[in-house]
Amino acid sequence: MERAITALLIIVGIIHILPITGFLGLNQLNQLYDLDLADKNLEILMRHRAILFGLLGAFICYAGFVPALQPLAFIGAFFSIGSFFYLTLSVGAYNNALQRVVYIDIVAAVCLAIAIILFFIRPT
Repeated sequence: MERAITALLIIVGIIHILPITGFLGLNQLNQLYDLDLADKNLEILMRHRAILFGLLGAFICYAGFVPALQPLAFIGAFFSIGSFFYLTLSVGAYNNALQRVVYIDIVAAVCLAIAIILFFIRPT
């Protein structure tokens, strides 16, 4: 069961790490999100966001191997995924690239839910 939790958290972590390529510049951000980032302030914020996602993803992956950190990883991933779902539902009218992110986050949410269940039902 521990291996399953680890594998699921690694999947969730990698999904969070993937946007780190956006830190490299506008071309990468455009490939990820199909956005017009002509405003340099928005570019800075989006590139910084990429780093934060990378850090969160790295922590989630690391927590996969350290059971004591897994509850904290569950909380971080839950709020990350949950807030994105909330924003997409409340704002709406997003493009196809963000729709792809929604689908990927559904995979992350399912993996996270299974990991949480396994964590709480595992033999101690």
